Amino acid sequence: MIGKENSKKIKFITYGAAFLALASFFPALHFPQYITGPVVNFTLIIATYVLGTLGGVTIGCFTPWVAFASGLMPVAFLPPIIMVGNAVLTLSFGILKRFGWSGKISGILVGAFLKFLFLSFAVTHLVKAPPKLVEMLSLPQLFTALTGGIIALVVIKTGIIPEDILKKN
Repeated sequence: MIGKENSKKIKFITYGAAFLALASFFPALHFPQYITGPVVNFTLIIATYVLGTLGGVTIGCFTPWVAFASGLMPVAFLPPIIMVGNAVLTLSFGILKRFGWSGKISGILVGAFLKFLFLSFAVTHLVKAPPKLVEMLSLPQLFTALTGGIIALVVIKTGIIPEDILKKN
């Protein structure tokens, strides 16, 4: 018989694997950035909502490495940069979601803006990124993070995905 604590661990691993698979698989479909970006950011926010801040950050840190290992991200300096951007988004949401609905909204706004600022700064000042990458990792990041976050908030508001899903038996 599986104990209550083991059941929670199994749920955490199962949901984590599903979120990682979704966030990693969708880019492989080669949709444009304005479709792929919101889906990945939506997944990161929902993962943070369901798994907690550490779970969301972990998913956000794995996805760029999966993309790099699978050849979807051909530039080796990008995974660490995107890891930080994803971590900033998920940390912001994870920390602020505790403050009710306004905290969740603030978490999306703050997280999206900080992710955009970091990625823009990184590709223009920390590495020598080609102009196409600078373009992709600048203003579009703000819009894709906001769009994915807004969609996540709509899903959260509907109650389809309860926040305490891992706390239930």
